[in-house]
Amino acid sequence: MRLNLGCGFNKRDGFVNVDIGDHCAPDMVHDLELVPWPWDDSSVDEIYMSHVLEHLGPDTASYFAILREMYRICRHDARITIVVPHPRHDDFLHDATHVRAITVEGLSMFSHKNCEEWVAAGNANTPLAFIAEVDFEIVDSEIALEEPYKSKFDLDVLSKAELIQAIKQYNNVIKETKIVLRAVKA
Repeated sequence: MRLNLGCGFNKRDGFVNVDIGDHCAPDMVHDLELVPWPWDDSSVDEIYMSHVLEHLGPDTASYFAILREMYRICRHDARITIVVPHPRHDDFLHDATHVRAITVEGLSMFSHKNCEEWVAAGNANTPLAFIAEVDFEIVDSEIALEEPYKSKFDLDVLSKAELIQAIKQYNNVIKETKIVLRAVKA
């Protein structure tokens, strides 16, 4: 099974398209903040969430519950693709329904391997994978640059070092981030 969670009007062929309301005619109506989700344990091969996760889990407990449900329904090696607005882009900042920033670094804290390494090294990173009882490995991530940074970088007018500096200093450099996770189960 493949789920397109929070599909809105962006349906995906070969997926069960799920949304909170019937206004967009999803295949299934479900509020993702209501747990447990209506899918069986280890029944999902792929989850796609585009501009959804930043709207969910306004407090830590509900956010962890959502991640636990995602983990519960995924099979070992299931692919989870998450696309979110960059937290320093106006698209994120101006939408009052966004309840949390989602970053590559933040999601990396839900990896057992990372948490084990941090604990062994005595790092201060919070071992969220242990606390939330999930294990997601980041497989890939990519950023979509906002104009004029994209064009300047593509034309080699802006070097990689200059781009990195701009990302650190300014808002509206990265428009969105795509993060691909893998569910790791024993």
